[in-house]
Amino acid sequence: MTEGKNQKQRFWTVLFFVFLFLLIFCLGFLIFRYLDTRKRAEIYEELSSESIETETEVKRETAAETTEPVQETEEEPEIPVDFEALWEINKDIYAWIEIPDTPVAYPIVQSPSDDSYYLDHTIEGESGYPGSIYTESLNSRDFTDGNTLVYGHNMRDDTMFGSLNEYADRAYMEAHPFIFVYTPEKILRYRIFAAITYDDRHILKSYDFTDRDQYQAFLDSLYSRRAMGSCILEEVSVSPEDRLLTLSTCVGDGKNNKRFLVEAVLTDES
Repeated sequence: MTEGKNQKQRFWTVLFFVFLFLLIFCLGFLIFRYLDTRKRAEIYEELSSESIETETEVKRETAAETTEPVQETEEEPEIPVDFEALWEINKDIYAWIEIPDTPVAYPIVQSPSDDSYYLDHTIEGESGYPGSIYTESLNSRDFTDGNTLVYGHNMRDDTMFGSLNEYADRAYMEAHPFIFVYTPEKILRYRIFAAITYDDRHILKSYDFTDRDQYQAFLDSLYSRRAMGSCILEEVSVSPEDRLLTLSTCVGDGKNNKRFLVEAVLTDES
């Protein structure tokens, strides 16, 4: 009787320490993963504070007050991004994207040989989250395509494209209406007009944006998705003659075959 009781006590003692070990291991793994991801993300925070010249803020705010059609000028624009410094980190950096007063302020990269490389590599070549903000080789690097698709992870701390979910709220969209893209040669301003939950089809392989009918079919597919968690500003005019910028991120854990898209139309280029 006593021996059986002692065996039972030993069993529960061993089981307790096994569960304790697993708990400590899991907590340790989660803390390590968080710190590791955080360390890789610090490069973007440093770049955001060091690569953009703050003296251009007033000019940017002034430009954002108008919604006139695209106008190209011969005057050389003042590019507020230090691309020379960025190229010392990574030659694949070719643009900078920023949404004023939001966490979105990152370099854009494109791999010359592997479209999926920057899905799980930072601009410094570190493997894993948060990856990079990137485009695929189907898009040119000069933003002259009918639709330029930019990808980024939906990070829970709102870094990368994690804050895009806020655009499902109309008030947020109206308060943060513009996306600025800087290249070494020009400044592009886009007006956001939609934020929707979309399927996971490859948009650039599903629609030919050089074909007016297919371009319109894509626009129709956006406007047809009026549901909870989506926002569309119909007062913003968009046609197949325009150039789009699509920001794409996953929904939830990325396993539900859904994407969250923020759509913007080019309104100014200098």
